[in-house]
Amino acid sequence: MTATEETGMSAVPWDSSALYVILASSLVGVMGVSMVSPVLPDLRAAFGVSDAQVGLVITAYTLPGIVLTPFIGLVADRLGRRRVIVPLLFVFGTAGAGVAFVESFRAVLGLRFLQGIGASALVTLAVTMIGDFYEGTRRDAVMGLNGSTLGTGAAIYPLIGGTLGAIRWNVPFLFFGVAVVVGVVTLFVLEEPDQERSSDLRTYLRGLRDVLRTPEALAIFAAIFVVFTVFYGLVLTALPLLLADQFGLGAGAIGPVLAMVSVASATVSSQYGRVSEWRSAPELVALGFVAYGASLIGVRLAPSPIFVGAALLAFGVGFGIVMPSIDTTVITLVSDRLRAGVMGLRTSVLRLGQTVGPTAVPFVAETFFPVPAEGYRALLVVCGSGMALLGAAGYLLLRR
Repeated sequence: MTATEETGMSAVPWDSSALYVILASSLVGVMGVSMVSPVLPDLRAAFGVSDAQVGLVITAYTLPGIVLTPFIGLVADRLGRRRVIVPLLFVFGTAGAGVAFVESFRAVLGLRFLQGIGASALVTLAVTMIGDFYEGTRRDAVMGLNGSTLGTGAAIYPLIGGTLGAIRWNVPFLFFGVAVVVGVVTLFVLEEPDQERSSDLRTYLRGLRDVLRTPEALAIFAAIFVVFTVFYGLVLTALPLLLADQFGLGAGAIGPVLAMVSVASATVSSQYGRVSEWRSAPELVALGFVAYGASLIGVRLAPSPIFVGAALLAFGVGFGIVMPSIDTTVITLVSDRLRAGVMGLRTSVLRLGQTVGPTAVPFVAETFFPVPAEGYRALLVVCGSGMALLGAAGYLLLRR
């Protein structure tokens, strides 16, 4: 079977050391929020802060990526992948584990900000290296495997975070130290890919500017912003608080509910190589938005935590087809000398959504509604309806 004839998991280069660095970096990159979300209600109680304030634990983590990721991508394009990703892994691990030893909420936010610097480009560089090392069917297979790995990690981490958080609020943060181990391994096993590197900074920046002017890139970045604003604002920040207030759930029970998103995402992403042959990437993104909308409305109507988890499966299906579609489009949009830079811009927009959502959603709920829980329920309906209609309209237009 040739590389062009291989499909699905048979096209994955299991003997490639770069593959395991890519997957490990992705697993670390997705750890920073999903591990912490189940203990947000406990942090609220431990430090005596409001819903909006506890959302800053996520915002402080995602904020550095808005500004830094494009520059980190630029450096990675000019100096190489290994020289950038190894220091990021060390910063992520040491700062994240350090949160377990502080006693003030301000110190928590400070270390989360530093940890966010380390996390800012981990997944970005992992996806970039997929484009560096692999092509064609093999690239699609690895992209699907990476998406499945991200989903699996995001499914497991809430369970780990909830279990460790049941011991004490700070115990889950110790787990972040595993990133240091990944950094040491990466230092010794990752070889630099063969790539064209631009020595002219002005030419490089001009190339990035030209990409940003294309309608395809603008549509991709807009979709990313919407998805992550809603996901981080409503699902990862508001929903744990709503589950705690409405159903009396603790961290150990909240984790499995949130994990449903990632269970479905991992399952669907693992089949992305096949799914991508069924519909084009833009059509898959539109269908993903329909799944997002249906999920949010289902969460609002769910009478129990079990039904909330079932509704979140649809959100995971959306993630499983949307993110691989977007990432495949991005890495094939430009030449290898611009790839990390464009992926950095992609992640900058993603981080913007991750930063806006956790602060905007609690703020709206606390400001415009008698109690935050009512605001969260209303936003689930509004955002769910909007995403479903946008996805359906986009799909019909693309099919025509």
